[in-house]
Amino acid sequence: MTTANDARATAVAGRYEPVIGIEVHVELQTASKIFCGCSTRFGAEPNTQVCPICLGHPGVLPVLNQRVVEYALRAALALDCRITPESQFARKNYFYPDLPKGYQITQFERSLAYDGRLDIQADLGPRTVQIARINIEEEAAKSLHVESAGGPDGADGADGSAGYSLIDFNRGGVALIEIVSGPDMRSPEEARAYLNKLRNVILYTGISDCKMQEGSFRFDANVSIRPVGAETLGTLVELKNLNSFRHMVRALEYEIQRQAEVLDRGERVARETRTWDEARSRTASMRSKEQSDDYRYFPEPDLVLLRVDQAWLDRIRAEMPELPEARRERLTASLGLSEYLAGVIVADLAMAGFFEQTLRDLTAETIPAPAAAVADPAALQQAAQAVANWVTGDLARLANGAGVGFDELPVGPGHLADLLRLVAAGTISGKMAKDLLEESWRTGQLPSAIATAKGLSQVSDEAQLTAIVAEVLAGNPEAVAGYRAGKDKVLGFLVGQVMKATRGRANPALANELVVSALREPES
Repeated sequence: MTTANDARATAVAGRYEPVIGIEVHVELQTASKIFCGCSTRFGAEPNTQVCPICLGHPGVLPVLNQRVVEYALRAALALDCRITPESQFARKNYFYPDLPKGYQITQFERSLAYDGRLDIQADLGPRTVQIARINIEEEAAKSLHVESAGGPDGADGADGSAGYSLIDFNRGGVALIEIVSGPDMRSPEEARAYLNKLRNVILYTGISDCKMQEGSFRFDANVSIRPVGAETLGTLVELKNLNSFRHMVRALEYEIQRQAEVLDRGERVARETRTWDEARSRTASMRSKEQSDDYRYFPEPDLVLLRVDQAWLDRIRAEMPELPEARRERLTASLGLSEYLAGVIVADLAMAGFFEQTLRDLTAETIPAPAAAVADPAALQQAAQAVANWVTGDLARLANGAGVGFDELPVGPGHLADLLRLVAAGTISGKMAKDLLEESWRTGQLPSAIATAKGLSQVSDEAQLTAIVAEVLAGNPEAVAGYRAGKDKVLGFLVGQVMKATRGRANPALANELVVSALREPES
């Protein structure tokens, strides 16, 4: 059934084209802050990881953390950016309780990196999104807004309003990179695809944990609309406080429709910053959108120019870990996985690590080695296919059901390798393997230990199964006669009876073969 919202979206799609750009803030996983030695550990007691520098005391001077620059360069290289040989820090001036200096140290006219790219695939087909620039900057402190009839002492705020705010300065001064895209996305789904892929690339570089629930991967969206076929951009609206990909998609869908209705009334879209109200499923105005002049940028006088020479850049490039696209190509070329399976595995860094370690445990082969260097490439590919099927199938199902990632599973790669060795040896059937995996998940025991304790082993002895088949056929003369009269479906029933007689332990392939062989024997 078509809803009113569907009808509105269809009308917008036919007349207007959305133009979307995204600004992403990534907290870097450094042990200390960007300009001082304070710890960046998440979850510490409020205001315990602070010093005069990150608290903005008079007379203090910042000292740039070298690791921050190296991590930012990793991101720039991963996104195919051009590096600025001499970049510059700037002061972004604004007054807010979570910014004790009254300004933020960031980059403005001379960013560390620019003109990168990220290729995505979404509802409108393949698209290249430009990475306009990557800036290094410091994080602001964290504000906690408390809804209350009064402040900590029961009194209203100074302006008479109810509620109060608290500030935790532990986060102030944590290193950030700001990744700004070009206005290149044309649908909310393209925006989702961009963020998914960008987050995955950043995770692969190892520079951030990208935990959205902890604020280390945050994003704002800029959206405007224009008549289909027009070249001039519409009025930009910034969407803030988008704390999940789902919220971002819903906010963009709503905002695109809202702007279309404004234009259809003959009115002008206001340049403003809006927030997403999830409870009401709508965006709401926060303030007019600031221009860069409003921040009174000027070069940071306490920091010299940041020079990145070729030798330093070459060292960073040599230390780069394998990125998603390179890993996907390796999994398809060397291990023979399909594009689909390789894509599913590579899209989850923890899953990819689990897959590769399981394959190492199972084969003792070095996975990155070219196929020609492997003693038995066909055997390696067969093992890779089996591991991939289990990782993306039953194991992913258990993980999704428990709401955990592949870095939090109660079973490790060794458990899955142990299970697959039992299957490969014919010790257990595929059905038994699924049951063993679930019990291993619940108990943490190795599948082989569970199988031994319960006496679970697949019956693959031909003589033993032949005798059982004979008993089953003798006990089901009507089914035997039906098969010999051309009712092929009866075969499944007879094999099932063999499985029942062995309590599911018969080797299914061998049982099927023996039943067919016995049925084809001439009647005595």
